[in-house]
Amino acid sequence: MPTLKLKDLELRYLQHGTGPDIVWLPGGDEVAEAWDNQFETFGPSFRNTSMDPRGAGQTVVHKRPPWTIEDMADDCADLVRARCKPPVVLIGLSMGSLITLQFAIKYPELVRLAIPMGTAAKATGFSRDWMIAEVEFRKSGGRLPPDFAVTHYAAFSYPSEVLGDDALWQKIRDRVGVNYGHRDGDLLTAQWQACIDFDVVDQLPGCRVPIDVIGFSEDCQCPAPMGQRVAKLAPNARFHMLQGLGHVSCEIHKPEVVNNKIWEILRHHNIA
Repeated sequence: MPTLKLKDLELRYLQHGTGPDIVWLPGGDEVAEAWDNQFETFGPSFRNTSMDPRGAGQTVVHKRPPWTIEDMADDCADLVRARCKPPVVLIGLSMGSLITLQFAIKYPELVRLAIPMGTAAKATGFSRDWMIAEVEFRKSGGRLPPDFAVTHYAAFSYPSEVLGDDALWQKIRDRVGVNYGHRDGDLLTAQWQACIDFDVVDQLPGCRVPIDVIGFSEDCQCPAPMGQRVAKLAPNARFHMLQGLGHVSCEIHKPEVVNNKIWEILRHHNIA
């Protein structure tokens, strides 16, 4: 797979398709292939690019943690300048949505439209406490056996109807296992700490990039009210609620529902 050599890292990325650029940013512990369904769906109309964020996949980082979401936005900006034709459409999930927001704030000239999904301007309440607990568990030497990690993180990623569908669970179990089953504790902690420290509450009101926030009604990792707050803070933003979907439903559970909403948003902005 191609890599982009930068000052502090060798950034591994994927790029397929032709047309205007969409850059897809994966969530924590995930890699570029997380967007395989979206690459296939949007490939005939767009050039699609994604990357392994520092701390996951095959990206090699020469600077040890701590890292920030701004560091990851800088990585993405280097990728956009080198391999895309900006301004681009930027779409991110979870940690990738935080990168999307930071990118839109810092590099507005490179962004045509930002679509953060499962997002927050700042981690608060349960979401923040959960991430802190995960980080402290790892710092104290805790390690989840692969089979436990799969069930633990799947419960935070998908709604109950998915977990009750035995056939679908087989697919999801394999997918979650790849992401979480054998994670390096230090790298996982570095990514999650960056999400805990992220705070753009004071910066979003000055961001003029069009932002369409997508929230999921069954999202317990980043509950939808946190995304609604983003849309209220940013002056050129809208909020869209997708009912019955969980934090990672865009991958296996209901990718067609998420993709249809993205098409709708792109058409609204005269991009599709």
